[in-house]
Amino acid sequence: MGRIITIGREFGSGGREIGRRIADELHIAYYDSEILEEIVKKTPYSQEYIEEITQGRPISLFPIHYANSWGPVVDPHLQQAIDVYQEQANILRELADKSDCVIIGRCADYILRDRNPFRIFVYSDMKTKLARCHSREKEGEVLTDKQMIKRIRKIDKRRRQYYEFYTGQKWGARENYDLMINTANSDIKKVASVVAKLFG
Repeated sequence: MGRIITIGREFGSGGREIGRRIADELHIAYYDSEILEEIVKKTPYSQEYIEEITQGRPISLFPIHYANSWGPVVDPHLQQAIDVYQEQANILRELADKSDCVIIGRCADYILRDRNPFRIFVYSDMKTKLARCHSREKEGEVLTDKQMIKRIRKIDKRRRQYYEFYTGQKWGARENYDLMINTANSDIKKVASVVAKLFG
């Protein structure tokens, strides 16, 4: 069985950068947005739509009790979200079987649990996440601290809902990971290097 490293992370914690640096040091594959691109190729949905439904818990268009005399109604929005998740799971398994790799997010730690991945979760305090997010703002985008904090909390909430809906596990709970990394006041490059040495 090859080396499979999965990384769950809070928004602004530096988890994506840590994953990229680990992959570079170990000279193994790195998968993040590439997974989204593969889902687009293998489903009839647009990239924008897939991004939307993979960033939170599926929202039913009908009340749970909604039905008619012909039987229960299948919510098309919910079914599409589940279809995308299942295709994503198939892609992750294919990538993990192909070579050693680092995979960012997308419930990879749970989906690939039978392959015994090394599961990392990266988190940080709000002050550090806020500074990192401000440093990566797009050109022309200027958010106040209050606006940025609201964005961070919203994205983390959606990540939590998505993970917990599909896995039934608590997002960020230490019992679900092999290594918890707090990047507050840390040098991301040095952290990634230390972690990479675990697999050297």
